[in-house]
Amino acid sequence: MSETRTDHAFLGQLQQHKAILYKVANAYCNRREDRGDLIQEIVVELWQSWPRFDPAGRFSAWMQRIAVNVAISFYRGESRRIRDALPLEEFGMDLAAADRVLDAEGDDLRALHQLIARLDEVNRALILLYLEGYSQDEMATMVGLSASNVATRINRIKQKLQRDYAAAEESP
Repeated sequence: MSETRTDHAFLGQLQQHKAILYKVANAYCNRREDRGDLIQEIVVELWQSWPRFDPAGRFSAWMQRIAVNVAISFYRGESRRIRDALPLEEFGMDLAAADRVLDAEGDDLRALHQLIARLDEVNRALILLYLEGYSQDEMATMVGLSASNVATRINRIKQKLQRDYAAAEESP
């Protein structure tokens, strides 16, 4: 396959699933500039990993796994920094679109995002994957935990979010 054809295939898949990038960036970053940096790091990691992508698998699951792992590293401050910045526009990414997704949410969804933002980075990744409909086995593979650990954590996270939401509703 020619390099141009590979480029087009990657960009097509990236464009089709860019909402994953926005959701992960919105979950891990409060500031627009940080979201842009995180999206950029994820895109670079996706591009570098693209030759190893197994077409037998789902692109969205592969992309989600990479996005979450980069976000966790980014959040912890352990990730390497991009030396040569690439404009996000070259990959069809639009930070204003990520902002519009965040702004279009209703009050309940915005409150949920605020509660999720308070979780540690691994639990935040797990609840995002859960909300996207991934199975416990898929989440375990993506995050590097056992499926039983994922199940336990998801139940605890849901209980915590319910408690925190109820407490927020009660306070003026």
